[in-house]
Amino acid sequence: MVNTGNMDMKKTILVYGLLTGTVIIGSMLWGITATDHGGFSVWLGYLIMIVAMTMIFIGIKRYRDTELGGVIKFNQAFLLGLGIALIASFIYVLVWEIYLAMTDYAFIDGYSAGMIERAQNEGMAEAEMQALQAKMAKMKADYANVFYRLPLTFSEIFPVGLLVSLISAGILRNPIESRP
Repeated sequence: MVNTGNMDMKKTILVYGLLTGTVIIGSMLWGITATDHGGFSVWLGYLIMIVAMTMIFIGIKRYRDTELGGVIKFNQAFLLGLGIALIASFIYVLVWEIYLAMTDYAFIDGYSAGMIERAQNEGMAEAEMQALQAKMAKMKADYANVFYRLPLTFSEIFPVGLLVSLISAGILRNPIESRP
């Protein structure tokens, strides 16, 4: 006999992970292309991630209510949320790598130039400007290395999903079926 509960959990993880990842990367790519690389706000990016990661809460709640009769333990809820966050994070990294390849890895050049231009416009002192230019040159060199870039990209999004998973599991846990 096939354990359909486990298959339903995997389906929930896949569906909500794909949905979350698609919303995040779609919003981020739109923001980057619409605002000229360096103009996209980091805060806006994280706000988009947090809003999209609410799909973790929705996925856990839906699974708890439809598949488990309204009862879920913290560990199971957390693992479900973690699975959704992992799928969303992998999608984010994969699509970001595709975007970089399609744009000939121009993002880091645009980002670096934007940071330097912003510093110049703010009247940064010459010594500080030289330090910033050296920092940007090192960042560009590091970012060209896929073994640096992939974990960096993953670390931009996964901690958000981890936090949302913990909060959602804590809120939605209901280990004991309530009796009327």
